[in-house]
Amino acid sequence: MKKYLYFFILLSCSFSKAQTPDEALRSAWFTQNGSARVVAIGGVMGSLGGDISAANINPAGIGLYKTKELVFNAGLLNNNNNFNYRDTLNNSEKNIFRLSGLGLVLGQGAKYTSSKLKSTAFAISFNQIANYQNNISFKGLNNYSSFSEQYLEELVGDKADTNAALKNYIFGSSLAFRTYLVDTLADNTGKFIGYKSLVPISTGVIQEYNAQTRGAYNELALAFAGNYSDKFYVGGTIAIPIISYKRELEYSEKDATNNTNNNFSSFTYKESFQSSGVGLGLKLGTIYKPAEFIRLGLAFHTPQIISFRDKIRASMTTNTEAYAGTISETSDALNSNNPGERNYTLVTPYRVIASASYVFREVENTKKQRAFLSADIEFVNYKGARFLKTDDGGNLVKDYYETLNNTTKNTYKGNFNFKLGGEIKFDPWMFRAGVAYYGSPYKAEVINADRLVLSGGIGYRHHGMFIDLAYAHNIVNDAQFPYRLNDKANTFAVQSGNVQNIMLTLGFKL
Repeated sequence: MKKYLYFFILLSCSFSKAQTPDEALRSAWFTQNGSARVVAIGGVMGSLGGDISAANINPAGIGLYKTKELVFNAGLLNNNNNFNYRDTLNNSEKNIFRLSGLGLVLGQGAKYTSSKLKSTAFAISFNQIANYQNNISFKGLNNYSSFSEQYLEELVGDKADTNAALKNYIFGSSLAFRTYLVDTLADNTGKFIGYKSLVPISTGVIQEYNAQTRGAYNELALAFAGNYSDKFYVGGTIAIPIISYKRELEYSEKDATNNTNNNFSSFTYKESFQSSGVGLGLKLGTIYKPAEFIRLGLAFHTPQIISFRDKIRASMTTNTEAYAGTISETSDALNSNNPGERNYTLVTPYRVIASASYVFREVENTKKQRAFLSADIEFVNYKGARFLKTDDGGNLVKDYYETLNNTTKNTYKGNFNFKLGGEIKFDPWMFRAGVAYYGSPYKAEVINADRLVLSGGIGYRHHGMFIDLAYAHNIVNDAQFPYRLNDKANTFAVQSGNVQNIMLTLGFKL
């Protein structure tokens, strides 16, 4: 019994090591999504209100409603990716149609005219916060490091004997060991002293990374807000994140020389990974009107606590020429045809949003031309993301998550996002424009990562029906890591490109 328990602990630990800080960033660094109106004005909604997207940004904005409203959102995304991996240029593209959200707002005026509580509103919405559908593909020559070195770090770090190397790391190191990508290292007397990789790093290998990702980060929001004296608005949202992510990965390394006698030709690692999570968070906000034309907003998003379940299958084929020939191994063969499963909890970073708006309007006749200009400043504490173990796994799993959290803290930092947007109205038409800048979440200055969004759109309102159309051009700078090592600087692909987002919103006053 102890033998099987020990095996389970090591198996769990091996799978957990598939997790990286990237998983924390996936749930934290994204451009603002929502209704077409919000997309068109750069994602600004910290102090404006009067839009269903306020439930996801500053719920106090729901308090501006005094009527009922039903909203539907749909859109089209086009991802254009350019990668520079060790001075080799690559590109990929992905088109996505999405039904990105719907919502219902129930606004109600005060029952008593003498009450300071002028109105209340409740909203329920389902909104796509981020879309994960993408193609990531790059390759290049590397004479500095190898994917195989992460297996050496794992085996040496765990002081694993050959028995453990054969069967306790079935989604990684055991595949490498069984296919002779990694083999034992002996001293002059033949005594086992560790492990070695057969990859000839010094003469270089051609590395190729291809991943297809799918899924989305959706959020179910239940918001309630109150309007006091038409000057002070306060609201709260119970946020339920619902996340689905799938990745089909194929990674390979090939000998860059024509040498057929150096005991290495190539290896290919394939991985099928899926992750699903549901969680809970709270969003609180206020909006204050110190004057008729000015609105000031402040919102706080608590860390969301998301419970994840991950599943993984992996395989490896290695050709070591005369050393051991071509050998293939799969995790299914080592795990009774079952995927590896891991349950854990992710605590996302908190957010703070400060906002100000200036509203131009004709008080006596609202049909006349009017406009607004609004700005948001958002702080996100990316380095505050934390992984917590859910499965039992003893000190091995506990120690791993402590290391992962330290790596996350050392990889990321807190940073600011800036958004500016405006609208001008010639009843019943509205014309909108916006710009947003999302600062880098990475602590290392060598990683040039940010996002600049330029947006615009039009809207039409007539007889209780409205339709909005928006276009946002997202200029992306990021980094993609094919693997991560602890004992040397990590190599990465420099990502540049753009995401084109066309959003349509259809709404009805009820």
